[in-house]
Amino acid sequence: MTKSAPDVDQADADERDGVDEHPYSTAVRSGDMVAVSGRLGVIEPGVLVPGGFEAECAQALINLDEALASVGAARVDVLKVVVYLTDIGDRGRLNAHFQSFFSDPRPARSCVGAASLPYGGCVEIEALARVATPDGAPGVH
Repeated sequence: MTKSAPDVDQADADERDGVDEHPYSTAVRSGDMVAVSGRLGVIEPGVLVPGGFEAECAQALINLDEALASVGAARVDVLKVVVYLTDIGDRGRLNAHFQSFFSDPRPARSCVGAASLPYGGCVEIEALARVATPDGAPGVH
């Protein structure tokens, strides 16, 4: 049995990712499913927002919102996030950002300690979402 590539409806690349440097899509939608590549707290290619963890986390969530919107999704559609932290001790501060960013029911989450992240970042957030289909079937909520 031969598998074929998924039928991708939309894909987007964010110029802040340094598209030439990274050969992947920022977000991909196939039917009602959306996958968003890890979002860093970057404000332009290779440049992190100044201010450390708090600023990077806030910017990474803004970048996640923008990536979701680029393929017709929103934060309310997010089912699962994976967060990579260079200091796992930042989980408490991460929780505060998530409490204000996501509404109930909040998505499932995994939090992974990472030795390093691109551009010297301290937080990276990727997401999986499910949105309403063209026939109006509901997404997560």
